[in-house]
Amino acid sequence: MNKYLKIGLIISALSQLGACSMAQLTVKASMPLIDGGITAMNKQADLGIAAAAIPANISLIEGMLVNDPNNNKLRLYAAQAYYGYAFGFIEDGFSENGFNPQANPNRAAKLYEKGYHHARHVLISEGLTEQDLHGDLESLQYSINDLDGDAVPALFWAASCWAKSIDLNRDKTHNLAQLPKAVMLMQRVLELDEHYYMSGAHIFFGVYYGSKSPMLGGNYKLSEQHFSLANKANHNKLLVSKLLQAQYLERQRFNQQGFHELLTQIIQASDTLYPEQTLINLIAKYKASLLLKKETLWF
Repeated sequence: MNKYLKIGLIISALSQLGACSMAQLTVKASMPLIDGGITAMNKQADLGIAAAAIPANISLIEGMLVNDPNNNKLRLYAAQAYYGYAFGFIEDGFSENGFNPQANPNRAAKLYEKGYHHARHVLISEGLTEQDLHGDLESLQYSINDLDGDAVPALFWAASCWAKSIDLNRDKTHNLAQLPKAVMLMQRVLELDEHYYMSGAHIFFGVYYGSKSPMLGGNYKLSEQHFSLANKANHNKLLVSKLLQAQYLERQRFNQQGFHELLTQIIQASDTLYPEQTLINLIAKYKASLLLKKETLWF
């Protein structure tokens, strides 16, 4: 090979490596802005602003991941953002005046799947493999047991997004067969750090055990215990826990009084009850108003 051609190829390779490194450095330098944006969004007191801003934030994160695909923190932010947007504004719909929200569970399921994709990427970097996730339950459990506290965020968001995607695709038998795997991931979160993300694992299992009749594997007592632990850990300030208790546990056990009282408490709660989590509480209040409109249909 001509020596000048060799030199040209080397220079080209080095320039590409430098460009890649510069892109990653730019992403890393921008992380404090992303961190601040997440904190600010959690405190957002206007649902309309949040509904409009989150898609742009997701696009920004996805763009940054193009330049730094192995940035696990960004991957987890993406999983969280997809979950939050699907749950807060798409699954049941959203309209600023509360009238005729256009629910879109099919779109929400796809958003949850995107969130799971990002969290799964991090799980694999923590030691799980695609074979583990798609293999038998015994092998998956064996691999999960090797994960330590560093894997908790990936376990939590993978399980959360995966379970919601499955729940919205109940007509697909293959998807339902995957639910025990999502439950196993969240069980490991419970073992390693039960208070991670506002005791979200307890809320997960409150829904899991409360949404099914005892004949189908539900357990109302366990559900109530998990919701109680979540409420206690959050000093009764996290309204979404009460929302999901009403929606799943109280509705499933036909407790109209409990259903009504919980939703009424949510709606009457102060908008400043939990300043650091204003957005999720406002979403809970909005969703509580939608559920109350269905009370006479369900009881």
